[in-house]
Amino acid sequence: MRSLLYLIAVILVIGWALGFFVYSAGGLIHILLVIAVVAILLRLIGGKGV
Repeated sequence: MRSLLYLIAVILVIGWALGFFVYSAGGLIHILLVIAVVAILLRLIGGKGV
């Protein structure tokens, strides 16, 4: 489950980076970035706790 969360976070970061340079989705891209950062932080915190 954690690897799936990490995979989703990586995909969201890539999507944000692409959208940031293309300027096609506007504010949605920044929402994706926030979601990706939260997912990565949850993985880091959860990984250290185990």
